Amino acid sequence: MNEDKIHLVNKIFNNETIRTVWDKESEKYYISVVDIVSIISESKDGRKYWNKLKQRLKDEGNETVTNCHQLKLKAQDGKYRMTDVVDIEGMFRIIESIPSKNAEPIKQWLAHLGSERIDEIFDPSLATQKSIDLYRAKGFDEKWITERIKGIQNRKELTDIWKDGGINESKEYAILTNEIYKEWSGMKANEYKEFKGLRKESLRDNMTRIEELLTDLGEEATKELAKKHRPQGLEANKKIAKLGGHAAKSARDDLEKNLGEPVITSENNLNYKYIEETKKIDNK
Repeated sequence: MNEDKIHLVNKIFNNETIRTVWDKESEKYYISVVDIVSIISESKDGRKYWNKLKQRLKDEGNETVTNCHQLKLKAQDGKYRMTDVVDIEGMFRIIESIPSKNAEPIKQWLAHLGSERIDEIFDPSLATQKSIDLYRAKGFDEKWITERIKGIQNRKELTDIWKDGGINESKEYAILTNEIYKEWSGMKANEYKEFKGLRKESLRDNMTRIEELLTDLGEEATKELAKKHRPQGLEANKKIAKLGGHAAKSARDDLEKNLGEPVITSENNLNYKYIEETKKIDNK
């Protein structure tokens, strides 16, 4: 967990003790259900309350229980025990299932977020402005923000071309993106994030200027090659993505040769560091 910023989950629960753990494979945070239920319901026995709620949800066919995992979490006595955990989406669904005054502020907050999302659908510029405001709040300068917003649009142009080439599933977009990254950086996107000490944070937001330019070159080259050759299907598009990534690799190799040092760095823009704790998650 980061040491300098309060995690979103702890903010929601006013800094009450909520056990969370990061799973590298799924790239998700998992949260202790018993901890959530204990605070929201104000029950003296959160585990007992959860067992009853879980049975009710199961009888109703609620998918929250189906998507619940078990993970060893540290108890108050210092020992690790198997505990029901859910991801962020599951956490909110459980909160919505608990009739309690403590849940009302969170439900109102979720309703407000939903209202904002609907407004953004009618006026997409609101979402863009929100992104700009968030980047400003994080300390990025105006030039960087302008280039980042432009980069998002360029990325959309690439995914549109992939779509024309028969790519429709998010998993396939991720595979093609990884082909570009692997070719020029030697790492998949998730491996690159781990190298930089990131979790949910954006990889692009934490790149150096050189890394950004190489990423842009790989994606731009892939876009132009795809426009030229019109590949259809995943395998054909993977070959083009690799060629696009190779253009960036050639630029990287040449630059590193002349600089006499690597241009890929573990440097990031975070002002905190994660303490890794590896635990295996098993489906129930």
